[in-house]
Amino acid sequence: MEYETVIGLEVHAQLLTKSKMFCRCSTDYTSAPPNSHVCPVCLGMPGVLPTINQQAVEFTVMTAIALHCTISDYTKFDRKNYPYPDLMKGYQISQYDAPFGHDGWLVIDVDGQEKKVGITRVHLEEDVAKLLHRTIAGEGSYSLVDVNRSGVPLMEIVGEPDLRSPEEARQYLMKLRSILRYLGVSTGNMEEGSFRCDANISIRPENSPDTLAKVEVKNMNSFKAVYRALSYEEERQRKVAAAGKRLFQETRGWVEDRGVTVSQRSKEYAHDYRYFPEPDLAPLVLDRAWVEEVESKLPELPEARRNRFEAKFSVAVGTAASLTSSKEMADYFEDCLKASREISPKEISNWLLGEVSRIINESGVDIAEFRKMVAPEGLVRLAKLNSEGVVSAASAKSVLGQMYQKGESADDIIKAQGLGQISDAGAIEEEIARVIKDNAPAVADYKAGKKQSLKFLVGQVMRATRGRANPAVVNRLMEKRLEEG
Repeated sequence: MEYETVIGLEVHAQLLTKSKMFCRCSTDYTSAPPNSHVCPVCLGMPGVLPTINQQAVEFTVMTAIALHCTISDYTKFDRKNYPYPDLMKGYQISQYDAPFGHDGWLVIDVDGQEKKVGITRVHLEEDVAKLLHRTIAGEGSYSLVDVNRSGVPLMEIVGEPDLRSPEEARQYLMKLRSILRYLGVSTGNMEEGSFRCDANISIRPENSPDTLAKVEVKNMNSFKAVYRALSYEEERQRKVAAAGKRLFQETRGWVEDRGVTVSQRSKEYAHDYRYFPEPDLAPLVLDRAWVEEVESKLPELPEARRNRFEAKFSVAVGTAASLTSSKEMADYFEDCLKASREISPKEISNWLLGEVSRIINESGVDIAEFRKMVAPEGLVRLAKLNSEGVVSAASAKSVLGQMYQKGESADDIIKAQGLGQISDAGAIEEEIARVIKDNAPAVADYKAGKKQSLKFLVGQVMRATRGRANPAVVNRLMEKRLEEG
């Protein structure tokens, strides 16, 4: 029997507010000593009263609008009750039946076609503390609790089960993170835990509405991990079904180093969180004028910016999508174009998606870090020197790498290292003469009709001049010399 994969994602994103959700403690906790950003509220002490962080509410509404959600007129916070060591109060302040936004959608690209993925709800809650598990040889295991994270504003975006493959899930997450970063509401950093994903995955017979048991997969901290975990899980479920065995509704964890999911706990029955309205917080009525004001603050989002790049700068669809996948990359691109009108959008995009992206990937940084060392004006100047023939393409790539490493200008590096391109016919002809003399077999092959030998001989000249010779001039003079000789 052929099966179809059904995936729905639940994403938690920490919000970029200065203080926590229900108290004034700082959210800048990542490098702080354990339990140093705490107070009676986030410690869950008896008798304390929470107060709502207005900025977190605005960020959540802003996100819901960007995801085409219907914004609720009336919303409230609820207590979600469950006992766990990282939950200081024994309950989490969350939202149950009245979220800030509901019934939205997000568009992803699937094999060149747009696909609309439903958004069930966007709601706001508080993050929990962090458990640190330790094992000492001969003494056993124990856990430590760091409360710094407890109470950080946490936005949950629940998607509909509209995804049909691990790749669609990855595209969805990348698009969602891009939107959050454009809005400036979250860093979207999965490795640091500010952007976390739980995936619900099941299979069903093709053309059937009924799925087999749903499995929730946790512990995925990168886009690659999400893809690998879901790929493993859909294959595992197909094998179990093909063997005629029963699939169980359960929670499974992804084990990165082994590349497998493992069972954590059964979910045969829905957990009773005993939701009830938070008695210490009044319901919120969202004024339409305020919602419209929040909507007016929305920046140009990735999809709109991509369309503008295609229309205004005449860049290809794929190029525009790559340039706008990150707000920082799109900003850098436009700032380069503002720095000089002499360099075309196509040239700048080639640099950004080519050599700049290579440096970023190899260095493990992002475009914002790259920009600190190579300003848009610096990249434009290098591109201009290359287009004018002052420096060859090969040398220009080397210069860019040094600009990033040293923070120096292209002109200074080229001058200090003598990297200026050689276009003088006399100097190039001297090298050609030497190469022809030292490579008699290749010259004979060319005269015998093996025209590909020309490429080899030109390469020898480029090597001798350390890539500084103008390739077009070398090619023209070499071919002329061989035909005459």
